[in-house]
Amino acid sequence: MQLYSCSLDGTIKLWDFVDGIPIKTFTVGTKLLALYILASAEDSVFVVIPKKGERDTFQLVSVKLSKGIGQDLEGKELTVVLDGVGSSMKHIAFGREGSYVVSVKDVNLQVYFFKRKLLNRFSLSTMKTKGDNRFSCVVCHPKEDCIATGHADGKIRLWRNFHHRKEYTYSTLHWHHDIVMDLAFTMEGTRLLSGGVESVLVQWHNESSCQKDFLPRLGSPIEYISMASDGVLCCTLHTDNRISIINSNLRFSKSIQGLIKSRDIKTGLVVDPRTKALVLNGEPGHLQFYSLESDQQLFSLDIVQRQYIHQAGLKQSDLVKVAFSARGTWLATVEESEEVTDPELQLKLWLYNEEIQSFELNTRINTPHDNRITDMCFRDMDELGDDSLILVTTGRDCVFKVWVMVEDTDPEAQQSVSWSCDFVGSYHNYQATNCCFSEDGSLLAVSFEETVTVWDSLTWDLKCTFCHPPGNIRNICFGRLTCSKYLIGATDYGFLCCWNLLTCALEWSAQLNVVVLQPDPLSEYIAAVSWLSKESSLFVFKPNEPWPTYIQRNLCKEKILLAVFVPRDEPEIASSEKYLWLRKSQLFFLTDTQELMTLSTVSLEERLTPSSKQLAVEESLPVTPFSLLLGKHRRQQAQEDTDLGKVVVHNKQEQASPAVKELLHTPAHVLPSASFLCTIFINSLLISKENKSAEEVADEVEMESEKAEDDSDEEDVTAMEQEDTSHMELLGEMTCKLSKSQEKELRKIRKVDYSWISAL
Repeated sequence: MQLYSCSLDGTIKLWDFVDGIPIKTFTVGTKLLALYILASAEDSVFVVIPKKGERDTFQLVSVKLSKGIGQDLEGKELTVVLDGVGSSMKHIAFGREGSYVVSVKDVNLQVYFFKRKLLNRFSLSTMKTKGDNRFSCVVCHPKEDCIATGHADGKIRLWRNFHHRKEYTYSTLHWHHDIVMDLAFTMEGTRLLSGGVESVLVQWHNESSCQKDFLPRLGSPIEYISMASDGVLCCTLHTDNRISIINSNLRFSKSIQGLIKSRDIKTGLVVDPRTKALVLNGEPGHLQFYSLESDQQLFSLDIVQRQYIHQAGLKQSDLVKVAFSARGTWLATVEESEEVTDPELQLKLWLYNEEIQSFELNTRINTPHDNRITDMCFRDMDELGDDSLILVTTGRDCVFKVWVMVEDTDPEAQQSVSWSCDFVGSYHNYQATNCCFSEDGSLLAVSFEETVTVWDSLTWDLKCTFCHPPGNIRNICFGRLTCSKYLIGATDYGFLCCWNLLTCALEWSAQLNVVVLQPDPLSEYIAAVSWLSKESSLFVFKPNEPWPTYIQRNLCKEKILLAVFVPRDEPEIASSEKYLWLRKSQLFFLTDTQELMTLSTVSLEERLTPSSKQLAVEESLPVTPFSLLLGKHRRQQAQEDTDLGKVVVHNKQEQASPAVKELLHTPAHVLPSASFLCTIFINSLLISKENKSAEEVADEVEMESEKAEDDSDEEDVTAMEQEDTSHMELLGEMTCKLSKSQEKELRKIRKVDYSWISAL
C-alpha cells in the first residue's frame, strides 16, 4: 500500500507512510489542486491543474509516472481528460472499476467514458425547480452505474442511465436545509452518507427518503466524509479542524482534535497561568484550552451556555473578550450578541474550583457598558494575593470601569464574594480603546482615541497624558524589569512611540505600521509585528536601546493578527546571540487564515539530524521474532568477545558501504531487481587488501621476521655456534643452546590459547 500526495508547488510525492519518509518526487511543473488514483492505472494518476491562458478554468489530466531510478523524477507526460472541471476534490468522482469519470461545476454535469471515449453533458439550468440547483459534490456507486450529487439547496440527486444523453433518469432525496457539503457510499453501496452545516450525519437506506438514520450533535459542519476500505468505520472532517471516527452502526467512536478552527478569533491569544495552555475562541460560545506541548485540546469551557444554531443571518451571542488573573484563579469573559445597533452585553467572572478542576461562574453582570467593550485586564499583583485583584474594562461608551471583589451579604448566595463596580473614569468624552497595568500594578494606562492617560491605581487620580498625532492609539504596553519606566504605544497611522514616565516626555518614535504589540512577561523584550506590502515582519526590541535586538522581515505572506509570549518551564540555551530574547519565553503567532506559528532557536535540519532521522526510522520498525533472535545473538557474541579479552576491530569499509545502507533501509516494494543489486552488494562485502584487521597485520609481521631470521641463520649458523661456544667456555660453564627449529616450535606453542585451563 502506497501513499501519494500533490502540492501547489507542482510535485507529486510517493511516501513510505509507516516511517513518514518521502521515497520519490515527481515534478509536473504546474499547480496541482486535486489528486485521484485508480487501482486499474498502476503507472498513472489523475490531477486537476489550471488551464493555461485562461483564468479560473481547470482541467483534469492524466500524469504518467516514470519508473526511473532515483528520488527526483519528471512527470511531464500529461493527457487532458476533461475541460472545465471544478477546482475542488469533491467535484470529480470515478465510476465503478474506473470505467468513467464524472465532473460537476455550477449547474453542469459531464460524464466521460474511457473505453468508448464518449462525453455526455447534462445541465439543470433549464429545469423548472425552486431553490439553488448548483452542484456542491459528487460521488459514484462502487458496484452499479449510479451517480449521487449534492446541491446547494440541500437536495441529493441519484442519476441513472446516464450512458444516454436524453434517456437519463434521476430521483431526489431531501433532508438538509442548506448546502450538502459531502457524500459517500458504503463499500457495498447499500447505504449513502451525507453531511452539511447542520452537524448531523445522515444515513440513507436503499435510496429512499423514508428510510434514514441520523447521528446529530457532531459539533460543527461536516466538510468531508470518508469510508474505510473494510467498511467497518467511517470518518468525518469538520470545519473546526476535528476528525470524528464513527462505527458502521452510526455510533460515535472517537474524536481527533487539535487546535479548533473558530469562525473568528475575537478573544485574542491568552495564556492560562495554571496550565500554560493557549486559550482562545473554540466552538461557538466556548473557550478552548489548547496544549502547545501535546498538540491537544485540554478541555472546552462553555461560556455562553446557549445552543448555537447554524443558520445564516441569525443574530446570536458569542465570546469576544477573555482575561486571567496572575495566578489563574479568576477568569473574566465578555459575550455580546451580533446586533449592530443595540448589542446584548454580559460580563462574567469565573472562579477556579480545585475539586472539579474547572471554572465555575461566580458573578454575571448584565450590560456592564452602554456600548461594546473594547478591552479589559486584571491588575497583576501576584504577591499580594486575591485581595488586591482589580479588573478594568474599557468601552465605546467613552468610559473605563474598575471592578472589585466585595463580600456577598445575600444569605441565600452560594458564594462568599462577588464583583461590583468601584470607579468610572473618562477623558473628554473620547472612546476608551485599550488598557494595561504597570508591572507593579501602581499605574493604569488607558488610551482614549489619540491620547494615552496614566492613572494612579490607588486613588484613581489622573497623573499625566501622552499624545502623538495623527492617528488613534492601536496598542499600548508598559516596559518590564529594567525598562519599567517606559510606556510604549502604536498608532493606526504607522508610528511606534516610547514615552518616559519619569520625565513625562517622548523618548523616541519610529515610523512602523505595527498591528501587534506584545511584551514578554519574563524579560524586557517587546515584540512588534508590522504589516506592509502584503508581508508581515517581526521586530524585537528593548525600550531603552536605540536599535532592535532582532529583525525578521517577510516572516510570512499571511497577515499576523495575534501574538503571545508563552513562558518556558526552563530557560533554553540559545544557539546564537540573536536568539537570547527567546530564552525564557516562546513567541507564537496566529495569522488571518488561523495558522498557528512559532519561532525556534534552531533550524529543522539541526533538530533532526540524519542520524536521528535514521534512529527514528529504526525505532518505528516492528519487533519480529527474527529481530529478537538476531539481537540476542549479537549480544551473546559481544559478551563472549568481552569475556575472552578480544579486541573488536570494526571494518570501516562495511560501515561506509552505501550499497548495504540502501539495501537495508529502502522499502522492499521500491527496490530494484535482485540481479541489479547482487554485484554491488557482493562487492561491498569484499574486504580490500589495504584494510586488514589488527591480528592479520600482526601475524604477517611475525611471519616476515621469522623468514628473515631463517635466512640469516642458515648462512651464519656455523660462525654463531662457534662464537657462542667460545663465550660459554670463557665463563667456565656450559649452557644448553636451542636450535632454530626448536625456537619455532616454542613460538607456535606460545600462540596457543590456554585460557581454558583456568576454568578447571
